Amino acid sequence: MTELTKVLQVLSLILMGLTTLCYSYQFFYLFIPLFRKKPAAEPVKNRRYAVLIAARNEEAVLPHLLNSIRMQDYPSELVSVFVVADNCTDRTAEIARACGAVVYERFNDTQIGKGFAMNYLLDQIRENGGLDRFDVFLVFDADNLLTPDYISNINVMPSMGYSVFCGYRNTKNFGTNWLTSGYGLWYLHESCHMNASRQITRGCCAVNGTGFGFTRQILEHLGGWNFFTLTEDIEFTNWCATHGVKIGYCHEAIVYDEQPISFRQSWRQRTRWVQGGLQVSFRYAGALLKGIFRGGRIGLSCLEFMTLTLWGYALSILAGISSILLALLTTDLVGVLVMLGLALCGAYAGMLFIGGWTMIMERKRIYATIGQKILSVITFPVFMLTFLPIAVTAIFRKFHWAPIEHTVAISADDLCKK
Repeated sequence: MTELTKVLQVLSLILMGLTTLCYSYQFFYLFIPLFRKKPAAEPVKNRRYAVLIAARNEEAVLPHLLNSIRMQDYPSELVSVFVVADNCTDRTAEIARACGAVVYERFNDTQIGKGFAMNYLLDQIRENGGLDRFDVFLVFDADNLLTPDYISNINVMPSMGYSVFCGYRNTKNFGTNWLTSGYGLWYLHESCHMNASRQITRGCCAVNGTGFGFTRQILEHLGGWNFFTLTEDIEFTNWCATHGVKIGYCHEAIVYDEQPISFRQSWRQRTRWVQGGLQVSFRYAGALLKGIFRGGRIGLSCLEFMTLTLWGYALSILAGISSILLALLTTDLVGVLVMLGLALCGAYAGMLFIGGWTMIMERKRIYATIGQKILSVITFPVFMLTFLPIAVTAIFRKFHWAPIEHTVAISADDLCKK
């Protein structure tokens, strides 16, 4: 055995050990929710809510979201809806006004993205009546639908002491094809396993794109919405973790989201996610590392989110490369191909288990036929594995934000009947 081979053996073992250490907590997250206890009843007071919606050419789906907000079982006089029609060329603004929302139109072809639209909307609210009229701000995408008790359920979170919180993200077009079900299972896994386990263990949950809220005190501390990366939700989550702001999760506050139907749209969206993740990785690397050494729950949260950025994934990639190099030195090409094949099968089996376990736990909340549910579990690993070529190509593409077209115009009532 050559010295190089010995070095690679030791390096490979160290990298594989570190990778296992960094991600082993996710295995336990799969089962912690089984021991969820109903939270103790908190004295809840009614709060004044401002609903914030950034919409770009969303005339088809926006009315259904606004109607689901009107149908909330929460006092309507305590809920105000604001829409920023961002660079729209359709009737989004007109329709939103007809549905009772306060609408501000924004036209800016240089500062493009949801973060800029959100910041503009909050500035307009501040200048036209003030932000202090509201206690809590809720953020939704135009394609969302809310269950009638969403605000009533999420209203418990501030009473529990959380200044930032999120709900349960479901999918309104789950059964359309393997892409929509792939997204759907992943978001359900994020909610019912990842965030639910963080909530139970009193860690910091993660904001996931839409269906989240924050108090006026947090907004005042921020001095406005200053998150402008391609993934402003991940950026906001990392800001919270590094500043000791614990994000809460409400399993009963359900929001339905539309997922891309075509692979081209999915590729474009997930490319943006990867590129946004890279932006956040570099921007928050120092703060996360500093937070880890603070220890306690802040340190654990910073460590977890560090593993979910470029640095954690890079560790996994290095472990894989060292194993491949070791195999090249100790076996022939056939042996390397067998090793890669086994690794691919292992990845498929792992994702199959996650998808199947998620389906078992959340099957009653998924609007799809039995056949669609079974097929979604089988194709879920394929959906996840397509992240690999997307991630590779995203690194070499120019950072760019582009809207995703939403066409599933369905009401909350029709979704439940379906």
